[in-house]
Amino acid sequence: MSNYIEGFEVYLRDVRKLSNNTIESYLRDLRHFDNYISEQQIKSLVDVSSIDALTYTIFMKKQGKANSSISRSIASMRTFYGYLQQNGYMNTNPTLELESPKTERKMPSVLTLEEIEKLIAEPDVRTTIGKRDKAMIELLYATGIRVSELVSLNLSDINSSMGYVRCKSAGKSRVIPMGSMATQAIDVYLKASRAKLVKSDEEALFVNYYGKRISRQGFWKLIKRYTKALDINKDITPHTLRHSFALHLVQNGADLKAVQEMLGHSDVSTTQIYREMSNAKMKEVYTKTHPRA
Repeated sequence: MSNYIEGFEVYLRDVRKLSNNTIESYLRDLRHFDNYISEQQIKSLVDVSSIDALTYTIFMKKQGKANSSISRSIASMRTFYGYLQQNGYMNTNPTLELESPKTERKMPSVLTLEEIEKLIAEPDVRTTIGKRDKAMIELLYATGIRVSELVSLNLSDINSSMGYVRCKSAGKSRVIPMGSMATQAIDVYLKASRAKLVKSDEEALFVNYYGKRISRQGFWKLIKRYTKALDINKDITPHTLRHSFALHLVQNGADLKAVQEMLGHSDVSTTQIYREMSNAKMKEVYTKTHPRA
């Protein structure tokens, strides 16, 4: 990997304090671009011109890349070259004139309340692992936290008596109410299951069969296992529960700013999509049910 990319990674991690997933997305885009310029016999990333950058976007289009992927790559390149210019490696940013292709904003997949209840009821709570799984699913839907935040929780982040969870991500912390159902499921897990799984001094709230912190991949697999047994014709991922949490709040009259804070969005415009989804659903209901629609 280029030394410039390695330095950029340090900048993203230590100065921008971005999440690991976001950093990896930047680096993946830049590795692809680095490979491209090598094939074009361009000496290094600092020798790239605005024409080279434009040619790369045309190359991605010819490869059949989606507009969203091209837009993300352009954003990664623009940030990278901004970093190089800021640190004196280049005099100009060759990506400033690039225009991102227009992308159609896709509405995220969500579950209905009935589907949520089916999913929550799927774990066998007669078992140790079933109690843990139910608690994790309940908490994810009750708070809308990211799966990376869920598996990073420690025992000290949960306050059952007050009914809230403290969540930390990308150097920031926020407190989210978790509701009575999630609180009850967590209390059952802590009293009846966790002690059987943990055989050492482990601070993680949710642990695997070996008593160690459960991974993102581990939780993703259990969600897939449970949803496979359900008669729901949707691609359900852990993030589907986050989207469902937000949409259900907005549909029931929650203030968009409050939802933004609970989700941990830095900009309310990111949260705005849930209002758009709610309005679209309202129009669909009106069209189907009003006699003069």
